[in-house]
Amino acid sequence: MYEHDVIVVGAGGAGLRAAIAAQEEGADVAIVSKLHPVRSHTGAAEGGINAALREGDSWEDHAYDTMKGSDYLGDAPAIETLCTDSPKEVIQLEHWGMAFSREEDGRVSQRPFGGLSFPRTTYAGAETGHQLLHTMYEQLVKRGITVYDEWYVSDLAVTDEERPEDRTCHGVVAYDIQSGELSGFRATEGVILATGGLGQVFDHTTNAVANTGDGVAMAYRAGVPIEDMEFIQFHPTSLPSTGVLISEGVRGEGGILYNDEGERFMFEYGYASNDGELASRDVVARAELSEVNEGRGIDDEYVHLDMRHLGEERIVDRLENILHLAKDFEGVDGLEEPMPVKPGQHYAMGGIETDENGETCVGGLYAAGECACASVHGSNRLGGNALPELIVFGKRAGAHAAGKDLGTAEIETGQRGEYELGEVDTPVQPGEIEPAGGEGDAVADGGVAAETSSGDGHDLVERAVTRERERVQSLMEKDDGVQHAEIRSDVQESMTQYVNVFREEEGLKQALEDIAEARERYQDVFVKDPSRTFNTDLIQTLETRNILDLAEAITLGALARDEFRGAHWRKEHQERKDDEWLKHTMLSWNDGTPELWYKPVILEGEDKKYEPKIRSY
Repeated sequence: MYEHDVIVVGAGGAGLRAAIAAQEEGADVAIVSKLHPVRSHTGAAEGGINAALREGDSWEDHAYDTMKGSDYLGDAPAIETLCTDSPKEVIQLEHWGMAFSREEDGRVSQRPFGGLSFPRTTYAGAETGHQLLHTMYEQLVKRGITVYDEWYVSDLAVTDEERPEDRTCHGVVAYDIQSGELSGFRATEGVILATGGLGQVFDHTTNAVANTGDGVAMAYRAGVPIEDMEFIQFHPTSLPSTGVLISEGVRGEGGILYNDEGERFMFEYGYASNDGELASRDVVARAELSEVNEGRGIDDEYVHLDMRHLGEERIVDRLENILHLAKDFEGVDGLEEPMPVKPGQHYAMGGIETDENGETCVGGLYAAGECACASVHGSNRLGGNALPELIVFGKRAGAHAAGKDLGTAEIETGQRGEYELGEVDTPVQPGEIEPAGGEGDAVADGGVAAETSSGDGHDLVERAVTRERERVQSLMEKDDGVQHAEIRSDVQESMTQYVNVFREEEGLKQALEDIAEARERYQDVFVKDPSRTFNTDLIQTLETRNILDLAEAITLGALARDEFRGAHWRKEHQERKDDEWLKHTMLSWNDGTPELWYKPVILEGEDKKYEPKIRSY
């Protein structure tokens, strides 16, 4: 068993920032990650970091834009924390040596982005995430923080009190991909989940293969509520053949979207008569698919993004890697011809319920970054707001886990304050999977230990390791059955078909039936590769369970929310219903059967209330 004060799961932007902050508070910190830190998906972020840095801009304007972008489903305390903390965190990155793009006068450059009232997106060419990741990894190495890379965390060691709010997390169980060792990691002060996105729930995504929502699924099964899972962002500009992201920075610099008839459709058809291509992402994604569905798409699949008019000097200076991506994956020279683009799953606005300090309702368990939901983004994230979320809330979670007093959080977690129970008309009964060889108890594949912890939690982590070792052994001992890849691809295709940009009741119900069938098939899953070293078949089999749980959660939330808000479009409900739906959709594990409930949105800020208005661009 390995022991540290603070264990951070994941080594992307949020995980690195959390580890640095915890170490600055004097904690013995370790990162446990299934990837080497600089391979984390934060490195694929291209556009930039929103921060109110210049004269004429303010954190208040940034907060208003963020709340409007969220379609008034963001929580004001979290949004205001993001916007007040972001400038100093960006300056900290610059002091650490991050190579931001510069103006001729030496100031860091800022560009316009969708949904912003001021050009406040600070960037490093079109590889901002890559620069951020390497800058913070340098700090990690400089500080001598321990990293267990290529260790896959598969379980949480959490006590089993009836109410999740009374439980405590004492550590994690992880599998060493290189050696096959299964071991426990005990945390004396806190565990921080920073495991990133869940894009592999869909088959066309900008996310990496590693983005399987592990942290969200583990926390969910350990009793932590997951929040607003129905809100999935589909980025308007991904390459059709691969899902590779084409930065919003292209449109921020002046790139133009055209349909098959050469029309600048964002203006021509009134999708965003004022902001055009720089409308919020959900608006642009729906516009593109509407053009395709109405017969004005190119090859009935995509539209064109043109940046040729910007000129070679400007493109090479600010968007050079976009040229490489278009050439390598589509064979298109962006200097000479427009690039094909279509919406692709990009980001999950929902995730593990936390307060503005990153703390969940389970004692000692934190979450930060895309896997968490504070809620900063509400029903739609603005471009340029993901990276500041990583550094702002990663820092807060790390510092708080290490014992720093950040004051009393305004956002309550768990079923403590005001909430209401909900119901949803589903064609199948949602539920858990009994893992192969498991004992069949309600939490056999979740994070809750079989017995309440006593003492310092050491014994609880040991029991969690024993249970996980038995589960892995049962998967490895089977010599036939169903392989995870068949199950995973079927669920991904169903989610892309039915739970995409445009959603209909019958399609959502069909997706739930497909997921239920996949759950049944997963009961017979087996690992074909018998080796113990670098067994990606085993890792992906474990990940597929997480994909199933999260696909179900996303679809249940989408079926329950019968309104049109932000990224959630329902054919049967074409209006935002503030009188009914100014509330967060919550799901709790409840012994393997998802329990649906709601809690109100917090629109009261520090010195103002954000009044819902019609969102237009």
